[in-house]
Amino acid sequence: MTATNRYFIIHKPFNMVSQFVSPDDVKLLGEIDFDFPEGTHAIGRLDNHSEGLLILTTDKRVTKRLFSSKVPHKRTYLVQVNQVVSEESLQKLITGISIRIQGGEDYIAKAVDAAIIPEPALFKRVLTEHEEKIPNTWLSITLTEGKFHQIRKMVAAIRHRCRRLIRVSIEDLLLEDLAAGKVKEVGEEEFYRKLKIENI
Repeated sequence: MTATNRYFIIHKPFNMVSQFVSPDDVKLLGEIDFDFPEGTHAIGRLDNHSEGLLILTTDKRVTKRLFSSKVPHKRTYLVQVNQVVSEESLQKLITGISIRIQGGEDYIAKAVDAAIIPEPALFKRVLTEHEEKIPNTWLSITLTEGKFHQIRKMVAAIRHRCRRLIRVSIEDLLLEDLAAGKVKEVGEEEFYRKLKIENI
């Protein structure tokens, strides 16, 4: 076991990709005001239009241990969608709804849990005049699956457009009140314990 490995959680801002290098003209993790050590990389990804909790580490063992675990890890997202979500549509997210995944296959996606929630105060922002006129609903959705753009496709399948998508937890690692663009370093023991993966 290498004693020099380091572990971070960040609040990835909107309109930033989950990588340090890209051939495209996009905002990168290196633009965050923090001196990350050499070899730091993201575990999993959030697309550039998604926000919230992203794990970074120098520990090359984490990806395999997290994604090859026999017990799927839970991730919770706060999702703002246009229009009012009905109870019937909410139940479809839990019982299963068909989405198209990479390769063109149909897949029955299920949330571990889904609920309609009040607007979260931590993520309030100034709305445009157009946005203010459109009714919206905030949802909390927990998944153990990880298909490409799964939540966006799930809410589209119940005929709602995703306005914001914010990851707030991966197992017991929590975003809490960490501001967008900020970094929190986590100790190795705490990191492995909260992700519920073995550190051997």
